[in-house]
Amino acid sequence: MDSPEKQLNPADLKIIFGLEPANAIAYLKAKGYTITWHWQDILDQAHDHAFTVAKAMRLDLLTDIRAALETALQQGQTLQQFTANLKPVLQAQGWWGRQVIVDSQGTAETVQLGSPRRLRTIYQTNLQSAYMAGRKAAMEQAAETHPYWMYIAILDGKTRSSHRAMHGQVFRHDDPIWTTIFPPNGFNCRCRVIALSEAAVKRRGLTVISSQGKTFTETVETGTDKRTGEIRTATVGGIRITSAQGQAITFRTDPGFNHAPGTGLN
Repeated sequence: MDSPEKQLNPADLKIIFGLEPANAIAYLKAKGYTITWHWQDILDQAHDHAFTVAKAMRLDLLTDIRAALETALQQGQTLQQFTANLKPVLQAQGWWGRQVIVDSQGTAETVQLGSPRRLRTIYQTNLQSAYMAGRKAAMEQAAETHPYWMYIAILDGKTRSSHRAMHGQVFRHDDPIWTTIFPPNGFNCRCRVIALSEAAVKRRGLTVISSQGKTFTETVETGTDKRTGEIRTATVGGIRITSAQGQAITFRTDPGFNHAPGTGLN
């Protein structure tokens, strides 16, 4: 996964999204809508059921943004194309730049609405989750012949060390760890999972491991509510294992990514 200051580029997206988008589009279309103020208001499996963008406080705004994402999926649009199409729509709606808006509690606050950076986050997070949900559904359908799943990270200078360490780890498709660590595992996560047959596992000399007794959950702080002073928290899951080289590996999801996309729909 990229560190927070790094972003995906079209080449990264082509690597991840070189897939048939039908399942991804179905995942996105199946969602309802939820209006939220903070990104922390809706976490983990709740994203399988509700589409939301923090501080998009009107249903028409959410409808326009999701429609743009569906078009991006269907047409394979780059971030630049997505932004060029959606920016004028949001500007016409008045949802752009820093503005004073009133939340559902009647409190006024100066906040950042639409911006190129926000559109990048909306594009990357939603398309990655949709494609990974589609990929997971396809892999589950092939589990009889390809029952082993291997975690794959992009091994370059932008990859977090814990994600790099998970590269090549193999679990059975029905190991409960996948309900937690199936990518994306954070903002800008480029990791993915591939399915392998038993013959492929043997041919590559891979070791299939079990997560039993190796998983954990933690409560982490996600920020402070500026209006109330409340410290916001979220639950994250993780696993502690030992690599084939004897290296201790501790892997945990980022807050809000503590689930496999699509799991909440099963």
